[in-house]
Amino acid sequence: MRSVLCLVAFAACALAFGQQKEQPPQGGPPKPFHLPETQDFTLANGMKVTLVPYGIVPRVAVRAYVNAGGVNEAANQVWLSRLTGRLMKEGTKTRTGEELAAEAADAGGQIEIEPGTEFTIVGGLALSDRAVQFAGLVADVLQNPALPGSEVARLKADLRRELAVAKTQPGELARERFLGTLFPNSPYGRVFPSESDLQGYTAADAIGFYRANFGAARTHLYVAGKLAPGLRQAIEQEFGNWSQGAQPGSISVNPVKAHSFALIDRPGAPQSTLYVGLPVAGPANPDYIPLDVMNSLLGGSFASRITSNIREQKGYTYSPFSQVETRTGLGFWYEAADVTTSVTGPSIKEIFYEIDRLRKEAPSDPELNGIQNYLAGLFVLRNTISPDAVIGQLHFVDSQGLSRSFLSEYVQRVTAVKPEQIQAMTEKYLSPDEMAIVIVGDKSKIADQVKPYETTAQ
Repeated sequence: MRSVLCLVAFAACALAFGQQKEQPPQGGPPKPFHLPETQDFTLANGMKVTLVPYGIVPRVAVRAYVNAGGVNEAANQVWLSRLTGRLMKEGTKTRTGEELAAEAADAGGQIEIEPGTEFTIVGGLALSDRAVQFAGLVADVLQNPALPGSEVARLKADLRRELAVAKTQPGELARERFLGTLFPNSPYGRVFPSESDLQGYTAADAIGFYRANFGAARTHLYVAGKLAPGLRQAIEQEFGNWSQGAQPGSISVNPVKAHSFALIDRPGAPQSTLYVGLPVAGPANPDYIPLDVMNSLLGGSFASRITSNIREQKGYTYSPFSQVETRTGLGFWYEAADVTTSVTGPSIKEIFYEIDRLRKEAPSDPELNGIQNYLAGLFVLRNTISPDAVIGQLHFVDSQGLSRSFLSEYVQRVTAVKPEQIQAMTEKYLSPDEMAIVIVGDKSKIADQVKPYETTAQ
């Protein structure tokens, strides 16, 4: 689905910005996004529930977001949340893993468990007339996981293989160093475990992680789609007796906004992987939407300035991109690109050139309008494709403590951004002299090229 969206987005941008002999007619104003009316309630144990009627296809998405993930791991427990999540799929106290999978298939879906940085998502898609049955399976997995010690060795072997593969990927290495630089001594900056730590994890560790971090008061259940009668009553019955669990502890977060430089040697690499960025405002800040628009114009869309420069004009790279990535209450901007080894230094120079240009001069109205139409159209498209997309957006605003009106007003707020705001956001947040620069590449071929950036962003 993500690849389909990317193709749609790229096609839209190409039509909007590509050089054509004959320009197409100007489109109408972006359509607003209308959030479906939700039914929200909280169980006596503190678990939040949101039901969203969506579409006519007889399927539902059932997703429980548990406030438990990588940020709850100690420094010597990285990926313990992953091991715990995989053990949870191995069955419950009343169902084996095979029985769990078979019952989920009978309901038209499968149980998926996705441990992330801040949340573990448990759920899946199911047939509408089996939604009650599927919700019961999700409840059983969350409340009664068996966490069998007999499966720990096998699952750890899988994780070790994944770790070994990830450590060979330049993008993964660059991201690890980049996040570690922005968030030192914080779980937000930890990406990979050590081999010895991973090898030492036990079933007792997973059980301890589950007991410390899973509970009703840290869970928000979303169900979106063609809703079946009696679903609310079934949810209240299935989840009503789940214990509240412990409240989440405070997370150490001290994002660093200061110039730094790291070069990770990868002998013989035909490309260099670049990460350049720094902390910026989070979603609750009034600057967030103008920042989002600025990012799309600068490097976050196919027709963005950095992409046009180092991809279209100079051919340094195939797929550069920038992003404002978020955590709860946090934001950070970065540009990432895989560039040809021989133009590593020039690529960095052009990235900073485009940043400086936007810091000094506001974009034209036509350029900004094209980006705004792209963002507005993509936002509406994403949220009309599937019930899972709507759940993702609802969870974003809920977890960030935002009003749901953020979604219904997003298109209007994006189209209201002015050119001078884009310049102001760039000047305020994207200071090249405060950016972290991470490069993974052949040191013998690129050290001289990138030496000027060791002490300053130039």
